[in-house]
Amino acid sequence: MANTYYFNKKSTNHYTVAFYNLENLFDTKDDPHTLDEDFLPDSEKQWNRSRYEKKIFKLGTAISNIGFSKTRKAPILVGVAEVENKSVLEDLVNSKHLKGKNYGIVHYDSPDERGIDVGLLYQKQYFEVTNSESVQVLVDNENGMRDYTRDILWITGNLNNEQIHVLINHWPSRRDGAETTAYKRIVAAERNREIIDQITAEDPNAKIIVMGDFNDDPSSQSVKNHLVQHDLFNPMERLLTRYSGSTNYRSQWNLFDQIIFSHNFHKYEKGKHSFSDAAIFDDDFLKIYKGRYKGNPFRTYVGRKYIGGYSDHFPVYIKLRLN
Repeated sequence: MANTYYFNKKSTNHYTVAFYNLENLFDTKDDPHTLDEDFLPDSEKQWNRSRYEKKIFKLGTAISNIGFSKTRKAPILVGVAEVENKSVLEDLVNSKHLKGKNYGIVHYDSPDERGIDVGLLYQKQYFEVTNSESVQVLVDNENGMRDYTRDILWITGNLNNEQIHVLINHWPSRRDGAETTAYKRIVAAERNREIIDQITAEDPNAKIIVMGDFNDDPSSQSVKNHLVQHDLFNPMERLLTRYSGSTNYRSQWNLFDQIIFSHNFHKYEKGKHSFSDAAIFDDDFLKIYKGRYKGNPFRTYVGRKYIGGYSDHFPVYIKLRLN
């Protein structure tokens, strides 16, 4: 018991900031304004209350464990993607393993046709939101019609009394082919740059974290050439290998889920946060444990077949130290 006490005391100045694509966290009610028909009790997927509650419980378990072995606490900031509305996030933060953490929620409805949004969970004892807004990403499809994609969530707040800006993203998918749709993700990257330039014009020393499911890898043109410039650092570059990533498609790993930040997180300043390390949270309980897809994320559905897992993505995180 004494060892645990000293370890906890020693670790109180380390904090986890995470991002997690929750794989279609829909409620079971029909929203007439979105294409949520696949996630209803009478759909082919038979998305019912029991399955929903099981997923909420599992996601809460996963989130509570991200970075815990290193910081001895649940993540203080969690960017999330693929959530239908604020209500599902309220159910999530009130689930068994999160309800004692006093998580607040920042969420806005996006114009995405399927009705999926991004959001932020934050532990109120460590982070105070001072401003938030939803920033549109205006993208046209090949026919010149608007492609309604997810907004960027821009939050400004005080993390242990230090001001930081957080941009949460879920960029346009590769569904119609990676090369064909690459321009859409470049537009999303450039929209982030506009926000970053706006922030730094007002405060050249602003601390900025950009996170999300970019649907592109760290080496992709959208991320490497259009988002990450002289003022940003991407610690995720070294994490993608042939054997590990945050999501797996046709036996190939990708690291679409990334957390990128301004270089001033490398500075040591008393009372300020500095970057410690970055990781993919891929503990065994989040993986398929046998068979052809052993080691892949244990997801909720494979096509229309329910397998009852967590998500088709692993969470990613960075560890910050409060100096």
